[in-house]
Amino acid sequence: MKKLIIGILAHVDAGKTTLSESILYLSGKIGKLGRVDNKDAYLDTYELERARGITIFSKQAVFETEGVNITLLDTPGHVDFSAEMERTLQVLDYAILVISGADGVQGHTKTLWRLLDMYNIPAFIFVNKMDQNGTDRSKLIKDMKKQLGDGCVEFGETETTEFYEQLSMCDESILETYLEKGDIEIWQISKAVRESKLFPCFFGSALKLEGVEQLIQAIAKYATIPSYPEEFGAKIFKITRDEQGNRLTHLKITGGKLKVKDLLTNGKWEEKVNQIRIYSGKKYEAVSEVEAGSVCAVTGLNQTRPGEGLGIESATGSPLLEPVLFYRIILPEGCDPRMMLPKLRQIEEEEPELNIVWDEQLQEIHAQIMGEVQIEILQSIIKSRFGVEVSFDAGRIVYKETIKNTVEGVGHFEPLRHYAEVHLLLEPGEPGSGLEFGLECSEDILGKSWQRLILTHLAEKVHKGVLTGSALTDVKITLVSGRAHNKHTEGGDFRAATYRAVRQGLMEAESILLEPYYAFQLELPEKMVGRAMTDIEKMHGTSQISQTNGETVVLVGSAPVVTMRNYQKEVNAYTKGEGRLFCSVKGYEPCHNAQEVIESIGYDAERDMENPSGSVFCANGAGFSVPWNEVKNYMHLESYLKNRDNSIKEKEKRHGVSQEISISLEEIDQIINRTYYVNQGKKTAWKRRKTAVESSYEKATYINTHKEIKEEYLLVDGYNILFAWPELKELLEKNADAARMKLLELLSNYQGIRQCQIIVVFDAYRVQGHLEEIVSYHNIHVVYTKEAQTADQYIEKFAHDNQKKYNITVATSDGLQQIIVRGAGCALLSARELKIDVEEANRRIKEKYQEIQARDRSYLMDALPEEARQQMDILIKDNKDDK
Repeated sequence: MKKLIIGILAHVDAGKTTLSESILYLSGKIGKLGRVDNKDAYLDTYELERARGITIFSKQAVFETEGVNITLLDTPGHVDFSAEMERTLQVLDYAILVISGADGVQGHTKTLWRLLDMYNIPAFIFVNKMDQNGTDRSKLIKDMKKQLGDGCVEFGETETTEFYEQLSMCDESILETYLEKGDIEIWQISKAVRESKLFPCFFGSALKLEGVEQLIQAIAKYATIPSYPEEFGAKIFKITRDEQGNRLTHLKITGGKLKVKDLLTNGKWEEKVNQIRIYSGKKYEAVSEVEAGSVCAVTGLNQTRPGEGLGIESATGSPLLEPVLFYRIILPEGCDPRMMLPKLRQIEEEEPELNIVWDEQLQEIHAQIMGEVQIEILQSIIKSRFGVEVSFDAGRIVYKETIKNTVEGVGHFEPLRHYAEVHLLLEPGEPGSGLEFGLECSEDILGKSWQRLILTHLAEKVHKGVLTGSALTDVKITLVSGRAHNKHTEGGDFRAATYRAVRQGLMEAESILLEPYYAFQLELPEKMVGRAMTDIEKMHGTSQISQTNGETVVLVGSAPVVTMRNYQKEVNAYTKGEGRLFCSVKGYEPCHNAQEVIESIGYDAERDMENPSGSVFCANGAGFSVPWNEVKNYMHLESYLKNRDNSIKEKEKRHGVSQEISISLEEIDQIINRTYYVNQGKKTAWKRRKTAVESSYEKATYINTHKEIKEEYLLVDGYNILFAWPELKELLEKNADAARMKLLELLSNYQGIRQCQIIVVFDAYRVQGHLEEIVSYHNIHVVYTKEAQTADQYIEKFAHDNQKKYNITVATSDGLQQIIVRGAGCALLSARELKIDVEEANRRIKEKYQEIQARDRSYLMDALPEEARQQMDILIKDNKDDK
């Protein structure tokens, strides 16, 4: 059967849910008209929606008309739930845009219109509430043509000369046909609608069933049924949970078929479909198979995320309408935040834009939210689902940062037996473009595999700005140069160098603080317009009169969210309830009080240990740190920007630097091999700062004395890692012993690769009076602390007592512990970095092994100690078992 997926979109209170009820009733899907006011609407399936009279979650209904099977998706209209609506747009074939005849084109209506254009979704327009006094059809169609486009054509009487002339204005091929034949064929109208050149408009009243039948008939007549490929594809747009707590993945099949027990994967995970459900309202039908063009919900998938693509489908980016307010979630007294965090993660799966963040240092949970209505809904959901009453603080603005000028960022990471250098070009991007990544690096300079790895590292995290630590946006980052070592470079080296290159570039750049702005539409009595415009000016906004009828004035404009977020209450007060304010997020613009915000946040970029801006170089047998403003004096590659500058020769003469300053990989190899076995002596290299040539390119004279090599120790804060790694945290909630054993297995394999002493420390968890216990687990040591002693205390004591004897690294994400350990002279690994290192080491060993097997060589195996060889055999066997 022919299939169509149609979504209904509207500004809040335009009558969208009422139109959905009318369509379902006239199509025969339901036998009784539901009402939002009566709390019995077919698609308002949640108690919260019925209580508040608004749509909060997108839902679907399936009906048939004139041989077409239509899936109708009802989306939220309130701006606080825009992200839910925007995710639904990704799976639509057509949309119905509902406009209130009493209000006309409102602010959020234009936002929806821009989104339809951006996602390339053709639309039909239904102007609702035409039964109310004061509505003017001709005035409304003129307003729509002006604000939405000339493609808005009324489909009332469809065989008149005026109608054909209106159609001819939308498309040249239609004009040619009309001039030649005096008529226009249906397929031409359908084509113009599909290409978003024509938007059929219908006027009526959904409440009184006026004009709805014509809308349904026009959809069946003019909508083009999509064709789909035979190869399987699916687009995930939503995650929910049913009343029994089962996790549901909502997706559209965009190719082939999906059957129960099919294995699905996105390349990172592979899971089996247990059940396929076709929902219609609150009820669903379980089916064994669905074809392309269908929207369904499946159980059995626990790792899916909204926006992911399966099969031939690629993933889509985050919704453009993102939250702009940042709140702290206040838990009731006695509620452990670590226990509450996994529960909130469930809600985050359904609403990814919440961006639940755990602040380890402050022991707080934060969330990003669109507005006060969403806060109320979240409180209700948390109370009903988990039985916990939470509250929120006053909230803060989500700021962002960008740059004004072009700079070259350099990151170098060269502790002993490691090497990587990365050069990145940072350029200002277009407003709203986010972060873009490019490549202008020759493979003669850096291998293709390393280039791809650097681009992966650029995209894998949210980069912080240097003014307030806010997310970086509207910047194009291009890889322009880099260098690896043929023996000592590992994947983690390029991660460290890449992050440092971004930060070094940002420290040099002229940064700009951005804040979110509202686009608003303010309707109020004419005598109040002066007061309103004065208020908006005080709020650092701009406004202009859009329309007036002698009694009411409509002001449109924009203003910062921080100054306008509570303005609706003032409007209600001074207009005595006659004024109405509609706001939608416009985007980010330069902050109106940047210096004040920067000082109040008090972020110090040079003290952010998680995001270092300096680099690590190696000289005289030891690594040493170089601050960001001196990195380019030590870098091993020539500056990309200087080479691009016409005055490069003059600059080189002025600084006394020869063009031939780069060194070969062989020279780097010789330096590392020699410095590894020499004594640092009295570290005379630190008495005088060397020039770039002296430190990086000249051959040094070394004292041929054997260097004392300290044994390496890695101390792991067990429970900190368990809570920080998602897969272990999920297992910990079910079985603590199993989670601990899983971590020990991973670290045992890792020890065989890293070849250091690993000690995993767990807090005392047994009965009172428990003494300190140290046990061996394969090739690592496990410490269970004594009663009343924390893992932090044990690690700090060990580090203090042994830092001169051993090279100690501590793996933890505890901010306070990191500061203490750093003060003891130990190296640090965050939980995230340890996880990446473990995964990267396993991957590299597997790749090396496969490469050697293909060549029928065994050089790597011959070079490994017996114990490491055994560990690799275990790793390979485990990988095969997993497959």
